[in-house]
Amino acid sequence: MAALLCRGAWRNSSGVWQSLAKSKIQPVTWIRQKFTRSRIPEWVFQPRPEDHEKYGGDPEQPHKLHLITRIRTGRRRPYWEKDMIQRLGLEKRLEPVVHKNIHSVNAKLKVIKHLVRIKPLKLPYGMPTEEEMSDCYINSRGELIIRCRLQPVEQKTIDSS
Repeated sequence: MAALLCRGAWRNSSGVWQSLAKSKIQPVTWIRQKFTRSRIPEWVFQPRPEDHEKYGGDPEQPHKLHLITRIRTGRRRPYWEKDMIQRLGLEKRLEPVVHKNIHSVNAKLKVIKHLVRIKPLKLPYGMPTEEEMSDCYINSRGELIIRCRLQPVEQKTIDSS
């Protein structure tokens, strides 16, 4: 009995497929556009003077380090954006990561710029040395603070003569 029902359903659906095959269906091109990388015009990435005034940057002296924080999820995003999130070490949300301000890193950040917050890493005490790296931390304002170790003061002997 079940075999007869399946055969009957198959016969009915084959007629539908034949009628669809006879009619000329236009190919759907939007699927290809939906799953390929977006074409963003180049003028979007060009520097604008009003941006420098707004964010307090200097185009002649750019900052050396980026402080990058992922603010949006990587779920339901294309595979190339997930790969960039992993390559840049941004797996954890709201955890800042420091990267150099160089062309190769900036090209990767262009792909995921809508998922991250990029700030310049401010160095109020200058670049730390190797010895000072263990005593550094990044505060909430994006500044690299160096906690200086107190050096013991040598006791001077006083002569009472």
